[in-house]
Amino acid sequence: MKLQVSAVSHVGCVRHNNEDMILAGERYLRNESIDFEVDLGNHQRYLLALADGMGGHNSGEVASQDVLANLHYFFYDLPQGLNVGDFNEAIFEWLDSINNIIDSKGHSEPRYYNMGTTLVAFAYFNNDFYWMNCGDSRVYHLRDGQLRQLSTDHSLNNLMGESEHSNIITNCIGGGCKTSYIDMVTCTADVHPGDLFMLCSDGLTDMVGDAEIEEKLNNGATVQQLCDAAMEAGGYDNISICLIKVV
Repeated sequence: MKLQVSAVSHVGCVRHNNEDMILAGERYLRNESIDFEVDLGNHQRYLLALADGMGGHNSGEVASQDVLANLHYFFYDLPQGLNVGDFNEAIFEWLDSINNIIDSKGHSEPRYYNMGTTLVAFAYFNNDFYWMNCGDSRVYHLRDGQLRQLSTDHSLNNLMGESEHSNIITNCIGGGCKTSYIDMVTCTADVHPGDLFMLCSDGLTDMVGDAEIEEKLNNGATVQQLCDAAMEAGGYDNISICLIKVV
């Protein structure tokens, strides 16, 4: 099985600083784009992740970079052969650790106080696929022309049962959250050739609705074209998108 991956991270039209970051294998992306193919037959594990930092000034930028760098080293240092339960437990333990690291950094340096970040990821480990989510960045799945949001927003509006997105999030890494949590889903049986998975920050989904994203993806839109659509709609936030096509 192979993955065709394309990703972009853009500051948007209003913000002066891009607090988003994407991890694509060994590459960290901010204010750039990339396209490549991954042959999973040559890899025992592979990780694609996206973080939307928060905290103002450069704090969010630091949080997203620190979390992705820490996750990268942790993921590729895991022992081989972990089963699904062991892998899930390892990620939960990592979350506790990185949350404490980000929180401690904020208490030791005032400029980083209460900085935090969301995290969404798509991972391949020991012949299994996983997606994970902490916060309100999103994971989507496109199959047979139908786009479906897999992740659940950890936001105030979602907690109150409202469908409209809220920028008030109820869970993240750092950001004053003492007990963060992460949604972990094993999706191996739901990964088929021709499927498309999308990771994105709310800089896309706040500007472009799901129906329009679905239409654009079905018409072969690239990550740059999706990013352009968000900017044409106002581009009020940083915009980061990662498309993963299974071939």
